[in-house]
Amino acid sequence: MTDSLSPETLQQIQRLDLRARMIVRGFLQGLHSSPHQGFSVQFSDHRRYDPGDDPKRIDWLAYAKTDKYYVKRYEAETNLTGYLVLDLSKSMGFTHRQSMTKFEYATCLAASLAYLMTMQQDPVGLMTFAEKLNAVLPARSRRGQVADCLAALSRLTPDGQTDIATCVTQVAAMLKQHTLIMLFSDLLGSPESTIASLAQLRHAGHDVIVFHILDEAEVHFPYHGQIEFEDPETGETVSVDADAFRADYIDQIEDFRREHERACHQLRIDYVPLDTSMPFDKALTEYLQQRQSRF
Repeated sequence: MTDSLSPETLQQIQRLDLRARMIVRGFLQGLHSSPHQGFSVQFSDHRRYDPGDDPKRIDWLAYAKTDKYYVKRYEAETNLTGYLVLDLSKSMGFTHRQSMTKFEYATCLAASLAYLMTMQQDPVGLMTFAEKLNAVLPARSRRGQVADCLAALSRLTPDGQTDIATCVTQVAAMLKQHTLIMLFSDLLGSPESTIASLAQLRHAGHDVIVFHILDEAEVHFPYHGQIEFEDPETGETVSVDADAFRADYIDQIEDFRREHERACHQLRIDYVPLDTSMPFDKALTEYLQQRQSRF
């Protein structure tokens, strides 16, 4: 199944709805033969205790089983509203060997999660950002919402510089009720500013998943000889000896990922590192394992 869900294979399919359906079908088929039976987390009628919740609602039986605090959810709380938040900056359009760009990868993954949420009858919406935040599609659970999401995703093109911190802060200010924020970005900005804005999302009571998407060349650095690199957002160029620079670069990119991973762990944010060579069923399974490990 993995080969059929590789970015190279899916790139041959032009329609986003067909790509997303293939990803979801392959992912769900894979779950039947794995220990992860189902998409929902444990205690579907509970949620984690957050400061400010009424202590009287703590389920002590759940605490005895898990050593973690949960509060019982009322019927109105059982449907979780989700927003797909996509980085639309020009750097997301990068690809090393004319394979799927970071943005195309993010779009396929976002479309798949939209399908999964609507299968659970959860409202899902869409936002994009580069230098500013764009509220593209309000979250709804009505019939046809997936089609609207996919149509909106299909019209998007990455362009412009990015201001992740400001835009994520705006998301935190816009959404008043408890929401699942699914952020898709290469996070190419100031880690300190990005992490501070993610902390605002958590302090506002939102659940957050960060899909950190890099091109496989950005992770593995398969270059040789004298190479000139250009920043796609600023146009600035730098020339380096790739062979001499490789070890330092790989150390730096690993540190970059680890910094975000550590911060997300401290904030109880799910951090999913991906590159554009990873099959989509594996990407979704990585996400599911992260979610279940927190319960």
